[in-house]
Amino acid sequence: MLGIATTSYIGGEPIRDAYQFLEHAHSLGASGIQAPPLGDLEKIRDRANTLGMYVEAIVSLSQFEKNVQNAKTMGATCVRVNAGGRRYEDFSTLADFETFKTKALAAIALAVPIAERYKIPLAIENHKDWTPDEQIAIFKTYSSEYLGACLDFGNNIALCEDPMDVAQKLAPYTITTHVKDMGVEPYSDGFLLSELRLGEGFLDLRKIVSLLRPGTHLNLEMITRDPLKIPCLTDRYWATFPEVKADQLARTLHLVQQNKKPLPRVSQLSRAGLLQTIEQNNQACLAYKL
Repeated sequence: MLGIATTSYIGGEPIRDAYQFLEHAHSLGASGIQAPPLGDLEKIRDRANTLGMYVEAIVSLSQFEKNVQNAKTMGATCVRVNAGGRRYEDFSTLADFETFKTKALAAIALAVPIAERYKIPLAIENHKDWTPDEQIAIFKTYSSEYLGACLDFGNNIALCEDPMDVAQKLAPYTITTHVKDMGVEPYSDGFLLSELRLGEGFLDLRKIVSLLRPGTHLNLEMITRDPLKIPCLTDRYWATFPEVKADQLARTLHLVQQNKKPLPRVSQLSRAGLLQTIEQNNQACLAYKL
């Protein structure tokens, strides 16, 4: 049974109160939520217990101890963070990426002992920033039961990586998840990438789920938006990778050709139309049987 992350409502009404989001998720039949610790945190915890739902916290690495304290008060089973943004957009040189990496690793070094002290798992998402090998190197540095991954099923396609290979590598370290299905479409500088309703994309969702440890929370992240541009045929895209991998690019372009389809656009919708589409997409995904 799927839970739902507040990030499924990106572009919709801002989530200002996790209690209201919890109630809405319950009305949709979700098993839990992944949300920032906003609102009356004890009330959220008590209501989740009454409903038999789990709560996970979305937090940042800055002011991490305070964030963890709030997450614990909310009754969160883990805290999910991302260390950066889209690698191919935010960093134009390898030096830029290395600066980010140094700062991110320093923040993680401060965060892990806090997670251990409060006994709350810290889940770092593959957020179009780290390759799985880079993430695994971080996890092996600490070998802590309180450090692992928030496995996003589709993000690393944007780094020209095979989603099943990413899942197989990160599954042993996975604490929680972002479940999504993906679609691709060619464009002049590379390919377009979109979240699609579960079952409408090309990911083998059930196989990915089968790789996870029993009891791992499955959190829907269905982001309703125009397709993302992945400019993998440009020089800048590859600037932050130490080695240009021709075979990796070739496999990805082949994947795009095999699975290409017209992707949905929503920027032409009215505000009301967009909100309705977001809700319909989330409802359809929550009804999907994994």
